[in-house]
Amino acid sequence: MSDTDTVLAGGGELGALLRSVDWSRTPLGPIEGWPASLRTSISTMLGSPYPIALYWGLEYVLMYNDAFRPLLGSKHPSSVGVPARQALAEVWHVLEPMLEGVRTTWTPSYEQDLCIFLERQGFAEECFFTWSYIPTRDETGRFVGVFTIASETTRQVLSDRRFKTIRELSIRTALDKNVEGVFRSVEQVLAQSGADVPFALLYAVEAGKARLVFGTGVERGGPAAPVELALAQDAPWPLAEVLHSGREVLVEELGSRLGALPGGPWPEPTTRALLLPVSLGSSGDTNAVLVAGLSPRLPLDEGYRDFLQLLARQVAADAARTRAYEEEKRRAEQLAELDRAKTTFFSNVSHEFRTPLTLMFGPLEDALSDGEEPLSSRQRERLSLVHRNGARLFKLVNSLLDFSRLEAGRAKVVFQPTELPAFTAELVSHFESAARRAGLLLTVDLQPLPEPVWLDREAWEKVVFNLLSNALKYTFEGSITVSLRAEGAEAVLRVRDTGTGIPEQALPHIFERFQRVEGARARSHEGSGIGLALVQELVKLHGGSIHARSAVGEGTTFSVHLPLGTAHLPSGHVLAGEEAGATAARAEPYVAEALGWMRSEADSRPEPSATAPAPTGSRARVLVVDDNADMRAYVTGLLHPTFDVEAVGDGVRALESMRARPPDLILSDVMMPRLGGFGLLREVRATESLKTVPFILLSARAGEEASVEGLEAGADDYLVKPFSARELLARVQSHLELARMRREAAAHEAREVNLREAVHARDDFLSVASHELKTPLAALRLQLEALERMLPGELRTLVSERIFAVRRQVQRLAGLIETMLDVSLVAAGRLRLKLEPVDLAVLVADGVAQMREELARQECTLSLESEASLPGQLDATRLGQLLRNLLSNAARYGAGKPVLVRLRREGRHARLDVVDHGMGVKPEHQERIFNRFERAVSARHFGGLGLGLWVSRQVVEAHGGSISVTDTPGGGATFTVKLPLQEG
Repeated sequence: MSDTDTVLAGGGELGALLRSVDWSRTPLGPIEGWPASLRTSISTMLGSPYPIALYWGLEYVLMYNDAFRPLLGSKHPSSVGVPARQALAEVWHVLEPMLEGVRTTWTPSYEQDLCIFLERQGFAEECFFTWSYIPTRDETGRFVGVFTIASETTRQVLSDRRFKTIRELSIRTALDKNVEGVFRSVEQVLAQSGADVPFALLYAVEAGKARLVFGTGVERGGPAAPVELALAQDAPWPLAEVLHSGREVLVEELGSRLGALPGGPWPEPTTRALLLPVSLGSSGDTNAVLVAGLSPRLPLDEGYRDFLQLLARQVAADAARTRAYEEEKRRAEQLAELDRAKTTFFSNVSHEFRTPLTLMFGPLEDALSDGEEPLSSRQRERLSLVHRNGARLFKLVNSLLDFSRLEAGRAKVVFQPTELPAFTAELVSHFESAARRAGLLLTVDLQPLPEPVWLDREAWEKVVFNLLSNALKYTFEGSITVSLRAEGAEAVLRVRDTGTGIPEQALPHIFERFQRVEGARARSHEGSGIGLALVQELVKLHGGSIHARSAVGEGTTFSVHLPLGTAHLPSGHVLAGEEAGATAARAEPYVAEALGWMRSEADSRPEPSATAPAPTGSRARVLVVDDNADMRAYVTGLLHPTFDVEAVGDGVRALESMRARPPDLILSDVMMPRLGGFGLLREVRATESLKTVPFILLSARAGEEASVEGLEAGADDYLVKPFSARELLARVQSHLELARMRREAAAHEAREVNLREAVHARDDFLSVASHELKTPLAALRLQLEALERMLPGELRTLVSERIFAVRRQVQRLAGLIETMLDVSLVAAGRLRLKLEPVDLAVLVADGVAQMREELARQECTLSLESEASLPGQLDATRLGQLLRNLLSNAARYGAGKPVLVRLRREGRHARLDVVDHGMGVKPEHQERIFNRFERAVSARHFGGLGLGLWVSRQVVEAHGGSISVTDTPGGGATFTVKLPLQEG
């Protein structure tokens, strides 16, 4: 083995390269003269898997291993065995001080993430390395070189730098509340990131034009950054290509088109830019382009491209976020404005309602109290109904007005010192009768307070009345307890009931306006949903608070806390004591409404009047379902003269009633406790015995959407309150009539089904009977032929006419059986044609020849006029049967008269005419005779089953043809058959 192979053994590609070098031509000289220290260092270098380079001698001759080779790029292999000053000339000003320092001080050096600019890809590339320089001695201790361990950290350093850019961008844009602010922040961040993005432009595209949104690094409005661009033009940037493809586009050689563009911190100009698609909206469509200048000292590798893509996505995300924020803010402002407008509207409309209501109440109360002209009991009941519901409407209007005033900050309150226990006791006393009517124990525990409480007495009335009304509405058994006592510096009112309770998930929302607990059992489902919200606002006006505790099935406790003293109240609204006004009038609407909830369903059933007919079994039965007793009474009164009416208060009781005795029609409200109208409708439609019962929904929700919702749920009709008596009666009667017609139609359909089944059974019988008859008929025919052969000649001659007559009848019977079989096949849809190439002219000529003798017995002359050849794809057997049927009919109905068979081509069809001169077919019978069991004349005179022409029609139509009958000039009938022929 040579000395070269021994010293430079192994080392992979670099080892082979080192062994191929003529070292005698290098500063190191021949290998034979190399000192042991050089040999050992090279051997260690080649055997290491880590990047190692060796700078040897005072000229720092460069050698390295396979792992170090990628660090030099295109400088390999020309750098092997060359002095470092020559191999690394562009960075020698950095390396020389480092190498000399190690040589002169004998101190190893370490540099981390050192930036140098190597020309290893044809340009000065920004590179980062971590170096460790170690001095090397020979056997005598003399300096002989530098052992270098290196690793490139360019990827890590650039990744960290780019991550900081993205992070800084996220931090800055997070504080921006509008899109313009985001773009300004992007400009500021990218202005500090010139090493990666020497310049950047963002163009937003709209209506075929691109508008410059922001730019950094180049002059706005200059050749490289025009403020506006038409997409049709490709200069200076191909924006249209990016928008249409949705992909990045690399633009090179910018200098030749746009002049020298800034290179960031580097002296070289930027010559390339990457155009990236951007979506600035929520739709995800590309509607902007980011133009990013590329650093002249970095290659466009995967990491660089990923950074720019991430930058584009970050800009898009921040713009979309701020646009969503702006849109949400705009929507919130619109909602706030709408809310203010709604509050104003409520206030105005509530004021407007009060005038007509006042004008209604005055005459009503006068009429009810008029002693000079007393009302009849029926009229009084009607006016009382109007008065009660007018009072309820007045209460709702007042609640809306109070609430709108509170929301608008225009509530007029006057705080006066009040003996709260006595005042509260008076308010509670108005509900004693309602509690007794409900079977509830009303307990009052009002402890004396240390001082009067400053409050607005009318507001406090509404607080107490609403809380007591609420307790009565949701409590069916047990008690309602009202307590008042001082707790610290507060007066605390508690209203506790043993009612249905409030679910835990609904409890935080009960004081929100228009909120109601869905599905809760209540005496009525009616209400505006602002009662508790109004209570909370009124309590807040007093500087107080309200809280609720509840458990489902156990009850609810509302606690109202009012501060004592006046320090918490606005001074302008605190007045000296005044006498409290009467509370009875203001309590009346609340108490009347509560009493209305507890009117029994029996109360809503009117007594039969003298003129109303007594209920009978023949009258339709209508079930009315509504939780409002007055509405039940009103609707029942309207329907009772005509129908038998039952009225119930909720969907659960309605289900129980209709399952016990199904009604003819259901008239149901939508909003009800326990089970509402839609829930009841689902139950009815899911019950087999009730699913066809007409169902009419009654609702206060007007508009097409509400009607469509009701009809889509399965209701037969949707009636919007208020409705007229005539409209209600008309709709009920029309749906009852429709239900009757549907029942009759269903019965008729059932009869049709039975008839079809009977016909099907008859067809099956014909099929079976025909098959069964064929067997004995075949045996009869064989026995007749055998008997004829056995007879002596003289005797055979003597009875030949009789034997022939018997044979004819057997043949006729066989034909009838075949017809019956055909009928069963056609009826069952099993008629199948055996199509094959057939010359129709030959087929008709043979058929005429076979029938000539039979027609001669009827004294009919039979003649044929036919073309020579008419080829087609036909079923020869079935067409022969068709011809025999038509000729037999001609002989039967035209005995003694000539019969003509004519066959010719008409375009793509063959036309077959069978012309007789018999009795003919009347025009009104010409279509009917092709039906089953139909004849043009009486069966008593001519016999037959009435099936031949029907079977013939089925055969012809199965071939794709047609058959018809017309009058023969001079008398008779002409049957015409048209059949498709083969294309010529």
